[in-house]
Amino acid sequence: MDDLVLSVVVGSRAYGLDTASSDVDRRGVFVAPTRDFWRLDKPPTHRDGPLPEQFSWEVERFCVLALEANPTVLECLWSPIVERVTPEGERLRALRTAFLSRRAHRSFAGYADAQFRRLDPARPRWKQAMHMIRLLLSGLSLVERGEPLLEVGGHRDRLLAVRRGELTWAEVDAWRADLATRLSGALPGSVLPEEPGRAAVEEFLMEVRAAHL
Repeated sequence: MDDLVLSVVVGSRAYGLDTASSDVDRRGVFVAPTRDFWRLDKPPTHRDGPLPEQFSWEVERFCVLALEANPTVLECLWSPIVERVTPEGERLRALRTAFLSRRAHRSFAGYADAQFRRLDPARPRWKQAMHMIRLLLSGLSLVERGEPLLEVGGHRDRLLAVRRGELTWAEVDAWRADLATRLSGALPGSVLPEEPGRAAVEEFLMEVRAAHL
């Protein structure tokens, strides 16, 4: 759509975990006209489509979630597959390190733990288990090196083995526990700042609003 400033591919294709049956998951950022915020009925904060498996956030909502270290939102800024980007989208991607903070430890670990609690060891959903491990790997990379892990590289074969159910639940759980321990242990020496660069993000947002007035 014309108001999209950024559209990227996420999910298995961005992670290097895609198979012949994998969908193309798209996430994007759009900018609502500034005057629409003056109405009683505000613009939507997000929307689905128009393509299958496509979801987009309005730029302000995207920034708020990124400042909170939402894993899905942060990974959009590091996706290696960019399908559409405008000058404003380029500025947003260039600003991506301003969204980072040590809150990422809590958010990535928390999301992975929530996925773990939804898994039934007696009848595991192996695809969900794979993505739980991948999320912990991404969070560990972010805390240790300052950027999330998108393309899983050398972890691909073992992650796909999890998806196919070729590892036992005990092996998957041991991998999860090890990564969770490493993630917590990496926090004291993390390269991430205590707080994100909120002022820089706010300046960007105000300039976007002024440009769309």
